[in-house]
Amino acid sequence: MKTLRSLALLLPIALSALLAGCNTVVLNPSGDIAAQQAKLVVQSTVLMLLIVVPVIALTLWFAWRFRASNKQADYRPDWDHSTQLELIIWAAPLLIIIALGALTWISTHTMDPYRALKRIDAERRVAADVKPLEVEVVALDWKWLFIYPEQGIALVNEMAAPVDRPIHFKLTASSVMNAFYVPELAGMIYAMPGMQTQLHAVINKPGNFEGFSSNYSGAGFSHMRFRFLGLSNADFDAWVEKNKTEGAGNALSRDAYLKLAQPSEKEPVRRYASVDKNLYQAIYDRCVEANKMCTSEMMAIDANGGIGGAPGAYNLASMDEATRRRLGISELRTGEKGRTYVAALCTPANPQGITPPQKVSAADEAPATRQQ
Repeated sequence: MKTLRSLALLLPIALSALLAGCNTVVLNPSGDIAAQQAKLVVQSTVLMLLIVVPVIALTLWFAWRFRASNKQADYRPDWDHSTQLELIIWAAPLLIIIALGALTWISTHTMDPYRALKRIDAERRVAADVKPLEVEVVALDWKWLFIYPEQGIALVNEMAAPVDRPIHFKLTASSVMNAFYVPELAGMIYAMPGMQTQLHAVINKPGNFEGFSSNYSGAGFSHMRFRFLGLSNADFDAWVEKNKTEGAGNALSRDAYLKLAQPSEKEPVRRYASVDKNLYQAIYDRCVEANKMCTSEMMAIDANGGIGGAPGAYNLASMDEATRRRLGISELRTGEKGRTYVAALCTPANPQGITPPQKVSAADEAPATRQQ
């Protein structure tokens, strides 16, 4: 018995020592959206504990009070009902459920990741003339690509944003689904190939924060991490210039992207001083390859009634050996060799640009292959 008491006294000390190294960033973040989410977690937990704690306490009390050795306790073998207890047992959880439902309903709408921010923090609203920082995010295998269309730069595994300026993220993926997550900034949001998700957030404190993928995506998933920098406006401008200087000579063209998109692990930070202005749209539209039909083109053809016959049977293309040599790709991913895709039915004026959706039919458009 004495040993058990000693262990009971040492347990809180041991737990404190174990938790001393824990980082409670989720409950103490530096961004307003993450702070609201942390508040929601605390409020929901407290509401649920209003039921959980009394139930546990009463369970222990009943077990002690009505133990077999306690001859002083009332013994009522025929007791089976109490209206007062029934009201408490059912009414209390019902009120908690109503409160949780209301809290969830309100927070689901106010913290919708697709909804533009209306406040910087609890005390400040977003000024009407403030334009959000646009960041285009691509989840690759196994690294992150960040494109800044306004600044004309791109980076691998590093991004930055000015403090107190709203950020508008557009996210997609190259091959498999990932989840973009910066605990200091906001909750996670999925990035999926052929689809675009959005996230609005703001960072309220300067710092060097960690971001990562929170959805398993293969062998290199554990190292799919990046740095998120919260900077002042002046420091952000200097950071942009630094990227243009250090990335001088590095242009993120479509060919460069196809090389970058090949699976790799533990990638260092890469900087590109310029980027193809249509690259993100091509990634999202699944047509970075010069002769590949975009999904928007496919949908336009379908909306116009299709092309009749056996669609896609005569306009299939693949990344042949010559194309791989031109891109410097020596090996393809497992299962990719011999894989085909639908080639475009028309030739654009600019092979490196995005072809607008074409409404074609078998009667007025002969099949052709987009020029390389």
